[in-house]
Amino acid sequence: MSSANWWTDYFDAQYLLEYEPLFSPERDRQEVARLIDVLGLPSGARILDVPCGQGRHAHLLAEAGFDVDGLDYSTDLLAKARERGTGPKLRYTRGDMRRLPARWSGRFDAVLNLFTSFGFFAEPADDRRVIEEFARVLKPDGVLLWYGGNRDGVMARFLERDWWQTKDGTLIAQERSFDALSGVLTVNTVWSGKKRQGSRDHRIRLYTATRLAELCAAAGLIVEAAYDGLNDRPLTRRSSEMLLVARK
Repeated sequence: MSSANWWTDYFDAQYLLEYEPLFSPERDRQEVARLIDVLGLPSGARILDVPCGQGRHAHLLAEAGFDVDGLDYSTDLLAKARERGTGPKLRYTRGDMRRLPARWSGRFDAVLNLFTSFGFFAEPADDRRVIEEFARVLKPDGVLLWYGGNRDGVMARFLERDWWQTKDGTLIAQERSFDALSGVLTVNTVWSGKKRQGSRDHRIRLYTATRLAELCAAAGLIVEAAYDGLNDRPLTRRSSEMLLVARK
């Protein structure tokens, strides 16, 4: 697969192993509790989690009484999500977030884009299209929660190299480079363990809160609040992550 379309086959069992330290039931519950608090929606409200990955947020939101749809491109991650359970209030769909199902127009009280799940595509116009699709499927007065990397903060504390070990003893090492003109962060990952070894790259276009707010405004979404990640503190230039709340 060309490096421009790295995302089509990146989110697999290796991805789950790579980011294993970040995936814990305790962390998932903390994140969902914060999201529910920010949303302030009544039980039964319709929520779209896109891309939903292995369902770690969608499952807990359905458990909390919301009517949840999850959409993702990865068959591997969707299989994991469905293993956790589905039901009348929790449905998973395979799809591309640049083209959400036509039947979803005006359906959702909230759309969630979480865990740096934006900026995957080679063309900036595709990111714009994603925001437009989020706006299309929201009801009037619906809310978009966007949670991911903040370009300002990531650059303020740029980490070129990093490594960690997974539970099965696999060593994961990452090397990062950033192109200031395109805004693209390239991450080269190398792994070595008893069962497997290999390497691959992925690329993400990082955004400032300002630029995301402009993209939202162009699609009819007004950013009402910007937080320092999932903390109840305002976004600052040194925040490496941000949570934006945009209303239709």
